[in-house]
Order: sequence, then structure tokens, then C-alpha cells
Amino acid sequence: MIHQNENTNLQTEQTPEKSSKVWFITGASRGFGRVWADAALKRGDKVAATARKLESIADLKEKYGENILTLELDVTNPEQVKTAVEQTYTYFGRLDIVLNNAGYSLVATIEEASADDIRALYETNILGPVSVIQAVLPLLRKQGGGHIIGTSSNLGHVTLPVIGYYASSKWAFEAIHESLAEEVKQFGIKVTIIEPGAYATEFGSQESLKFSQGLDIYTDFKEQFFGTLRNLERGDPNATPDALFTVVDAAEPPLRFFLGSQCLNWVRQAYADRLAIWEAWEDVSNSAQGESKKGTPEQRK
Repeated sequence: MIHQNENTNLQTEQTPEKSSKVWFITGASRGFGRVWADAALKRGDKVAATARKLESIADLKEKYGENILTLELDVTNPEQVKTAVEQTYTYFGRLDIVLNNAGYSLVATIEEASADDIRALYETNILGPVSVIQAVLPLLRKQGGGHIIGTSSNLGHVTLPVIGYYASSKWAFEAIHESLAEEVKQFGIKVTIIEPGAYATEFGSQESLKFSQGLDIYTDFKEQFFGTLRNLERGDPNATPDALFTVVDAAEPPLRFFLGSQCLNWVRQAYADRLAIWEAWEDVSNSAQGESKKGTPEQRK
């Protein structure tokens, strides 16, 4: 349920657009991608749903007919991404919402993960979304606007042990989208980063997790960590579509949007801790400035 702010500006800024929207969604076979694709179709929007295996989304085609285009897509294949985007634009005639949702988590301590493990994670979680963004931008500019949405995590601001590489991919994901927002607003293109907390989705399943080869010295530590995770209170993913629709229908959507009630307090404390440390060391930091000079290195010679 979305609670209305006492400030009436929220109501005026979130005037819904009544016409149906065309979505392009990656990772639509399960988790949030599946929930949001189904919900968008139910409300009368049109959706290009993509997944690594076409059979995993075939039932959506049977249910929604011409309002859905199902496409097989591996986001780590830039040519396949470009083709899928072009097929969507040709089929529906426009693109309103591009939802970068595909991704997975690597389970490993920093010491355990191999370079190949890390590279594969970044190929999917960072370079895959970039391929989608680069493929859609010429089309969004051509039509005079659109809305790019990236599914990040509250771990785009904080981190945890054992899934540090996953968190690092989300920190990079957030930086890319923040830069993108500044670069494309001149074209009428909006950008929003969706940051979910813990939810009872398939994200924790074997299909959405990859495990590096473990070291015995971390066995007990990881067992304790996973015990803590198992006790986390998890939100209901089916409660999220209305919040997402409020964001995409807003005249001025936010750059960042927490999904769920658990994120803000955690991130607020994390930033308070960081500020306290920076401020405690401020004098030492300032002492390293030296004599400030303006101009380029060549001009200062």
C-alpha cells in the first residue's frame, strides 16, 4: 500500500498516464521479472518478456496473446540483445519502459571466488544491462522519451560478507544508472533504480545463485551467515506491482526507489556511520590537500 505524503506535492507530481505502456523486461521467467510482467499485462499494458529459455515464459504468451512478445535472450550476448530490442520496437511500434531485471548472485568470500566466477557475474549483472541500455537509447531518442528502470538492491548501498561480489556489481550498477540519468534527461528519457530489500522470490534458488569452490576455513563462518539469512523477514513480491506502477506513472519519477519497509533504516545507519568516520578523520584528510591550485597539470607547470 502506498501512503500519501501530507505534502500535497506528491499527488500533483504523480499524475498517472492513462494510456497503456509498452515494457521490455529482461529476466522475466521468475522472481520480480515474472511478477511485474504478469501485473503489467493484467493492467492492460503490453510487454516484451525475455528469458534465457523461451519455454519458461511460454504460458504468458498463451494467457495474454498479442499483448505479449516472448523472446529468448541471454543478456551477455550483445548481438542477441540488439536483435531482441529491435524485434520489440518493430512489433509494438514504441518502447515506454525498459526494465533491466536479469541478474544473479555469486556466493563466495572474497578469497574464494575465481577470476572466472567474478567475470561471469559482471558479464550478467553489469555488462548485460549496459548492452540493453545501449541498444534502446537510439530508439528512445528517436521517439522523444522513455523510462529506463534498473533492478538493483539495497545492497547497492551497503554490503554483506559472502555475497560481497554481488553487492559490488550493484554498486557499479547504481553508478552507471546515476550517470546515465544525467546524460539522457536532455532527450526526455527518465531513469529509476529500484532497490528491493529481502523478498520471498526465487532469487535465493539454485537457479539464481552460483557458488564458488569453497575453502574449509570459511565453512563455519558461512553456515552462521546463511543461518542469519534464513531468519530474515521477507516481503511478499506480489505486493510490489502497485508501488512499481506508481513510480512508472509518475510525471517525475525518482532516481532511486526503495522497495519494501526494511531498506531505509539500514541504509540511513550505514551512511551515518560513514559520515562519522569521515568527520573523525577530517583534519588528517584536509592536511593532505597541500596548496590548492587551479588549472590543468600542464597549466600549473
